[in-house]
Amino acid sequence: MNFAIEKEFFLKGLARIQGIVERRNTIPVLANVLIETHEGEICLTATDLEVGMRSFYPAKIKESGRITVSAKKLYEIVRELPEGELSFKAKENCWIEIRSGKAIFNIVGLSPEEFPHFPDTAQQGFISLPPETLREMIDKTTFAMSTDETKYNLNGIFFRSFSDDQVHHLSLVATDGHRLSKIEREIPAVDIPQLHKGVIFPRKGIMELKKMSEEGEGNLELGFIENSAVIRRAKTVVVMRLVDGEFPEYERVIPRDNEVSAIIPTAVFLQALRRMAILSSEKSRGVKISLQPGVLEVSSSNPEFGDAREEIGVDFDGQALSIGFNARYLLDILQSMEAEKVDLRLKDNLSPGLLVPEEEGNYLAVIMPMRL
Repeated sequence: MNFAIEKEFFLKGLARIQGIVERRNTIPVLANVLIETHEGEICLTATDLEVGMRSFYPAKIKESGRITVSAKKLYEIVRELPEGELSFKAKENCWIEIRSGKAIFNIVGLSPEEFPHFPDTAQQGFISLPPETLREMIDKTTFAMSTDETKYNLNGIFFRSFSDDQVHHLSLVATDGHRLSKIEREIPAVDIPQLHKGVIFPRKGIMELKKMSEEGEGNLELGFIENSAVIRRAKTVVVMRLVDGEFPEYERVIPRDNEVSAIIPTAVFLQALRRMAILSSEKSRGVKISLQPGVLEVSSSNPEFGDAREEIGVDFDGQALSIGFNARYLLDILQSMEAEKVDLRLKDNLSPGLLVPEEEGNYLAVIMPMRL
């Protein structure tokens, strides 16, 4: 195996897989990148058995072959090499020689035979999605994913497609039990059984999906093979194992009878919450929201440091009501909303709160109350 490649392309490909390769080294070859030659390009493959990526980059192939080498070390070496073309050559016993200018590196690799099989995704049925739509949907739900490893079915985002009056929609939902975020967007007609039923994309796969939506050209293509999702864009393919679990019946959590409604300026509310969170309890992060006609008061109290409160002018003319929320959860929700005003809908001081952007359709967030 022998090829020459521009540092720019090689570094880009190696940087892209750093988040995928196995860090714990439970299986040594999973810390490696598989490098294969094709006509006029090389193929880089990395996997941790949960998420795998394959991408192609232009190169001058002098001798075909395949080899695996430490993804981290190769990236560190290539990053420090001078700009321009470098040569990569596989020698006997899986040794590799890298040359650039007067610099020569000899590093040891592993046999490509040990590397896990990457599935053939060419024959799958795919749905084409605009990357900006998927990126927006992920941004508005990621924050609500659970980080508790024991709640494995909440460690991701639930994807489901459905039809309403001949219009097709994609719905993304995330929850950690304390808050929930749900967004729906119109998509092309879809005939993928897995999406109709609903699937849970894993946290790590979601991060790679977001990266793919931010780089490259053309639409993203989404398909499924066995118990994995396949995402393609340009010359990159990501395969991720879906979470094997049942997502909660989230529709039952979304309040339907929250009749107390206050229209609040989003930016002003966000800034006030940030200030009040400074004095909130380190443990609970609780802030108190008090509504009176025309006024919303945000307050916090900490026995060790003191208390604070701030009033905001709002569109509200109902009965006075006070409720406690986790400031961090509220901030995450408000930061995801781009509308100038948000509609805070409440029932009482013990029931979940509902936040809906005034001008953004088909997006909502639910937050559980706190006793303060």
